[in-house]
Amino acid sequence: MSITSLQSHFLIVNIFNDGGPIMMSLILICLLIALFFLVRGFLNAKKNPMLAHKMRELASDASLLGLVLGFLGSILGMISAFDSIEMLGDISTGMMASGLKVSFLTVLFGAFVFLLSRLGILILRAMLKQKSELEVKV
Repeated sequence: MSITSLQSHFLIVNIFNDGGPIMMSLILICLLIALFFLVRGFLNAKKNPMLAHKMRELASDASLLGLVLGFLGSILGMISAFDSIEMLGDISTGMMASGLKVSFLTVLFGAFVFLLSRLGILILRAMLKQKSELEVKV
């Protein structure tokens, strides 16, 4: 493993931990669930379109849950940061900027999960629509 790839690996782990391991893990689980449903939908698109449609809906729900968890994590992070500010009284702008950056990591990850899942959902929807149009013509 090169030093650059090792540094980027630790950067991703640090970002994950900075966003709060619990919330980031929940969002990651939503991503994995959405990907599972999408893969299952793609595999069943030709054999069982009804099941593929159901898998698409479940992937949509999982991706939306990941997005909402991201916003929830951000709100909880900001409340925690404001509690710390209230206890300390006067803080520097650098500390404030650092706290805000950390609070937005969960939103960023949730949005990434949502966008990645939506891309798969759009592709699956197009496949199912194309298959249904072919069946109508035949």
